[in-house]
Amino acid sequence: MGLFDVDNWQEIFSTIKKNKLRTFLTGFSVAWGIFMLMILLGSGNGLQNGIEYQFKSDATNTLWLWNGTTTKPYKGMQAGRQINFTNEDYDFVKNLIPGVKEISARYFLWQNRIVSYKKEYGSFDLLCVHPDMQVIENPTLVEGRFLNEIDIQKNRKVAVIGMPVRKALFKNGENPLGELIKINGVLFQVVGVFSDQYERDEQRIYLPISTTQMIFGGGNRIHNLTLTTDLSPKESEQLEKNLREKLAQRHRFDKDDMGALYIGNRLKEYKQFQNLFLGIKIFVGIIGLFTIIAGIVGVSNIMIIVVNERTKEIGIRKAIGATPWSVILMIVLESVVITAMAGYIGLVAGIGLLELISANMPATEFFRNPEVDFSVGVSATLILVLAGVVAGFVPALRAARIKPVVALKDE
Repeated sequence: MGLFDVDNWQEIFSTIKKNKLRTFLTGFSVAWGIFMLMILLGSGNGLQNGIEYQFKSDATNTLWLWNGTTTKPYKGMQAGRQINFTNEDYDFVKNLIPGVKEISARYFLWQNRIVSYKKEYGSFDLLCVHPDMQVIENPTLVEGRFLNEIDIQKNRKVAVIGMPVRKALFKNGENPLGELIKINGVLFQVVGVFSDQYERDEQRIYLPISTTQMIFGGGNRIHNLTLTTDLSPKESEQLEKNLREKLAQRHRFDKDDMGALYIGNRLKEYKQFQNLFLGIKIFVGIIGLFTIIAGIVGVSNIMIIVVNERTKEIGIRKAIGATPWSVILMIVLESVVITAMAGYIGLVAGIGLLELISANMPATEFFRNPEVDFSVGVSATLILVLAGVVAGFVPALRAARIKPVVALKDE
């Protein structure tokens, strides 16, 4: 009785066919375990894709610095002082703080955000920045260019507009590059058009910070700083600590006063989310493993019952010359077939449901494309085959030990 013996396989399928209910109940636990494993893994990936999508629009190695109001007295000064950033803070962090790669200040024009071109008007977010903001915010240039250092040095009146801005102002299909748009009554030349994964970010118009400070009365005031670093998450925490200490000295507030200065470490947050999802995957894997083990135990118990029912048959086989190995192979193969078939059905059903959800469920910022990697499907298939061997091995050993004389006498 060999592995590729046609009669052997015919006998296995004949036995399965004769015991449909038993086969169904045996395989259901395995199919359900694999099905739930695929759903859990896919859901975990959907959550991870959603979070990664949020980080994808911007550089993940960024630190954001927002000024605030002091909450603690410091060296005779009362709490409640407003901390204001200036261009000097930008120069200080850029030139004197090690570990900083790209950096940009941001100045917002909150009032009078009306933008016009000929007879078309619209209200958009006016964001005044340095050229490094292209790397930090990661907008995709569709036409033209982004802001550059010459724009900053020469206080050029140039603008980079988002796609919705272009559609709102240039409705006749005109090429916006080189055209003049009016912002708060001042003409700016469009030098670039960008798109962004976040629709709200596409509503922006990027302007040179030096120009807008000069024209719109901003002086040397900036609203926040953002920078990137090539440091590791642990090293970025040290950079964060260094920034807080240095800026606390400059603006004379307690370095432990979190209300005076808020620092958002995007790299640390990203790594925390990665660790969170790694933990979720491990947890899901453990649940799936125990579910599959439960299925294996169920299959093994059923195969023990099968061995008991076929005691006489096994005795006759051994009486006419069947070897213990052939008996073991017969039981193990039947177990593998049941486990593999049931597991494959659960695998296909789980992946099919995930594909259905992915195709019909609208993507959100927190849940996108629930899917299972192909490698996971292949690994699950191999596990099923191994599970079938494990489930059938103990009953097969028991069958191999049956003595023909005892088996025939019991009958």
